[in-house]
Amino acid sequence: MLTSGNELLEFIPQRTPVVMIDKLIYCDHEKIISGLKIESDNLFFSDGQFSESGMVENIAQTAAAGVGYVCKQENKNVSVGFIASIKDLKIFHLPVAGDEITTEVLVTNQVMQVSIIKGTIFRNGIIMAECEMRIFVKPD
Repeated sequence: MLTSGNELLEFIPQRTPVVMIDKLIYCDHEKIISGLKIESDNLFFSDGQFSESGMVENIAQTAAAGVGYVCKQENKNVSVGFIASIKDLKIFHLPVAGDEITTEVLVTNQVMQVSIIKGTIFRNGIIMAECEMRIFVKPD
C-alpha cells in the first residue's frame, strides 16, 4: 500500500464526507489501484447499499489520486480534474456495509488536457462495476 488516511488527502481535492477512497494501493503512469471499505455512514450509502453514484465517484477519485500521487512524486503541483463524460457504465452488483472494494483505473489515452480511463471496481475478485471516463485536467 502506498498511502492511506490523511496522507491520501494530499492527492485528491475532495474532503470529508465526499472522500470515496481510503487507500492508494498501486500507482504508475498507466495504472492506479485504490481501496475503500464501505461503511453504513458513507454519504453514498442508502437502502442498505453503496449507490451507483458512489461507485462512479470512487472511480473518478481513484484516477484523481493517481494523478496527484504522480505529481507529488515529480515535485509538481497537483492538477484538478473534472469528469467530462462517462461511457458504457455497467453496474453489476452494489456493495453493502462492510464490503471492501478495490478499484483499478487504466489510463488508455491522453489527448491534450483530457485523460481517457477505464475504471473497474472489484469485490473479492468479482467485477462490481465498470466504465470509461473522459477526465478534463485543468492546466496549472
